[in-house]
Amino acid sequence: MSRPARPSRFWEALAVVIVKPLSRLLVKRDWRGGDQVPRTGGVIIAANHLSWTDPVLLSHYLYNTGRWPVILAKSGIFKVPVLGRVVRSLLAIPVHRGSTEATQSLKEAEDRLRNGSAILFYPEGTVTRDPELWPMVSKTGAARLALATGVPVIPIAHWGAQELLPYGEKKPRLFPRKTFHVLAGPAVDLSKYQGLPMRGTVLREATADIMAAITELLAEIRNEKAPDTPYDPKNAQ
Repeated sequence: MSRPARPSRFWEALAVVIVKPLSRLLVKRDWRGGDQVPRTGGVIIAANHLSWTDPVLLSHYLYNTGRWPVILAKSGIFKVPVLGRVVRSLLAIPVHRGSTEATQSLKEAEDRLRNGSAILFYPEGTVTRDPELWPMVSKTGAARLALATGVPVIPIAHWGAQELLPYGEKKPRLFPRKTFHVLAGPAVDLSKYQGLPMRGTVLREATADIMAAITELLAEIRNEKAPDTPYDPKNAQ
């Protein structure tokens, strides 16, 4: 059965009551490009990943554009009492890693996209390991979904979540109050890949185009030049 694009009014209201005040308390906002996010229809929101706090902060940004962000979350969270029911009711999609069910999350995401959902997708698959926090070489899931469904991919870059909670730390750095910068760009042009067999080369090239768009936006936010070649954890010494 297809899932709705938004949760029930009760769960949506509950999340908003908690997340919006918390987000405003934790960070100042520098939000740009919200008009690039389609108001209706299936859409992939492809973003860089800097901290475990950025899904919540980005969700606030996306909610203000009029879209309910569907998040992919580790399957283990769904098994936690109370929390599991909450994330399921908020329409999160469980990600099964390292198991025979690993492709199930992509199948469910595809179904949601066809049903009009806005899915927040981190192509890198995890927080970047680039020493300078630029986007790294990414997995092909977002590109595969985009080519399978034909929905637009909106690139979003953000900066500041890593100052609130750096990767690997458990205690947030609340003071001084950080600024969460967000910049969304126009949909990535993937038209040259439409109709081609979804082989490895095609998916990797489409993924590279998506990540290039995100990196360009992040360079604008940071006012710095991005690396010519994205960091690849497999080549790290």
